[in-house]
Amino acid sequence: MDYIQITLDIWPKQPWTEIITQELAGIDFDSFTEEDKLLQAYVSAENFNEKRFNALIEEYKSKDIKIAVKQDLIPSQNWNAVWESDYDPVTVDKSLLIRAPFHSEDKSFELSIEIQPQMSFGTGHHQTTYLLSKHLLAVEFKNKKVLDVGTGTGVLGIIASKLGAEKVFGTDIEEGAVENAIENCERNSTQNFTIIKGDIDLVPNEKYDIVIANINKNVLKRHMEEYAKLTKEDGLLFLSGFFETDISELSAHAALYKFETIETFTKETWAVIKLLKTK
Repeated sequence: MDYIQITLDIWPKQPWTEIITQELAGIDFDSFTEEDKLLQAYVSAENFNEKRFNALIEEYKSKDIKIAVKQDLIPSQNWNAVWESDYDPVTVDKSLLIRAPFHSEDKSFELSIEIQPQMSFGTGHHQTTYLLSKHLLAVEFKNKKVLDVGTGTGVLGIIASKLGAEKVFGTDIEEGAVENAIENCERNSTQNFTIIKGDIDLVPNEKYDIVIANINKNVLKRHMEEYAKLTKEDGLLFLSGFFETDISELSAHAALYKFETIETFTKETWAVIKLLKTK
């Protein structure tokens, strides 16, 4: 899918960079970086509402905040080529190695996952995937049924399978991601991971012991009722794909559906929430 990259030069930087980032997340921007003191925000071309974006920027300019805006179109690209040229393997302590086919195997790690990203998200380099990978290692997966929503490369579902899950079911709305995740299952000899193209409404109506959703705040909130229906009592829900400033909002929203926040984890402003489904 094509993406819009918006580069913003904001002055004063603080607190306005963080505030405007949160505002952009509220209008479907789903990832952000800061480089050379510039904020770069990304939104899929199909979700970009230029009128809403311009109105937001003008609102802040009216408060005597200086904002310079540059807009670029990023065509859909082969993330495999990007990863191969730019990235090293991802290591999580000495327990997990996430590597590409062109990286050397290292048998000193307890678990080694081979991922070819192609057009999909989820190599372990992003803070949210790294956090989830790290903290899933401490979860008991043996004989558990797992749901991986927005599976991307399939890396999290593959980790769950390798850690003993009885079966894993994954979804993604991108056809390329589904194809990529299936290929990565084959690379890792993962045979109990079923992946379909579609949203949460296509997930079979059964109960899962562990649900993993690494998407973005707005989608997570929209899906929460379905997560509640699909998670067993005393089951776990892992949410990620949002900023640590969103933790309170998401925890409160999840509580409406009988999810109790157990722990939160953060890395470079990104966050994961671990929740328990109560009776």
